[in-house]
Amino acid sequence: MNNPAFRHFLFAITPVLLLTACSSAVDEQGYAHDPLEPVNRKVFAFNETVDKAVLKPVAKGYETVVPQPIRKSIHNFFSNIDDVRSLGNAVLQLDGQATAGITARVINNTVYGLGGIFDVATPMGNPKINRDFGGTLAHYGVPSGPYLVLPLFGPSTVRDAVSKIPDHYMTLVTYVENDKLYWTMIGSDTIQKRAALLPMEKQISGAATDRYTMIRDTWLQHRWGQLGTPIKALENNEDVDALFAPETSE
Repeated sequence: MNNPAFRHFLFAITPVLLLTACSSAVDEQGYAHDPLEPVNRKVFAFNETVDKAVLKPVAKGYETVVPQPIRKSIHNFFSNIDDVRSLGNAVLQLDGQATAGITARVINNTVYGLGGIFDVATPMGNPKINRDFGGTLAHYGVPSGPYLVLPLFGPSTVRDAVSKIPDHYMTLVTYVENDKLYWTMIGSDTIQKRAALLPMEKQISGAATDRYTMIRDTWLQHRWGQLGTPIKALENNEDVDALFAPETSE
C-alpha cells in the first residue's frame, strides 16, 4: 500500500526541519529546549481537539466492547510487526546483541505465537527491544534538533520527525497493497495504541501543571531514556516517573 499524502507531507517538511536540526531538544542543564513553543502549542491544541472528538471516544469504546484477551492479542500482533522495523534499525546501529535478540523474538512469536498474536518470546527471557531510525541517527551523532509537535503524530524532535520517512519504509504494513486492508490495519493499530494510553492520561490530567509542559517533559524524559541519556533535571520528578511504570499490554 502506498500512502502518497503521508510521504508528500514528510518530504515537504524535511528541508525546513533540517534547517533547525543543529541543536538539541534538551539544553546543557537538562531542561527542554523549545524555541518552537508558540507553534507547537497551536499544533498541540489541534491534536487535543482531534483526540477529544475522535480518537479518545473510539478508544474508550474499543476498551469497553473488545474483551481484554482479544485486545492483548491485537497488541501483540502489531508489536510483532513493529519488531521488524526495530530489527532493521538494530542492524543499522551495528548492535549485534539487539539484532540477535530481535531476530529470535520475531521468529518465536511468528512461528510459535501464531503470527504474533501470542507473545511467547517474553516469557522465554527475550523481552521487546525498541529501535527506530531516530535512534539510528542519534547513534551516528546527528543532533536531535528542538522539540517539535507534529500534527496527529504528537511529541517529537526534528530528528525524529525526519526519521519517520525511513521508519515508514521499514514497516511491513507499508507494503500491504490492498487499500481496505491497509487502512484497517492502520486504524486498528492507532486505536489499540490510543486505548493503551487511557490510564496514563488520567495521571497527566491529575498533575497540577500545564498539560502541554507536562506532556513535553514526560515525552523528552522517556525518549532520552530510550536513547540511553536520561535527563537529570527531570529524574526526581515523581509525577513524570509515575507515568513509566512497567507496561501492561492490553
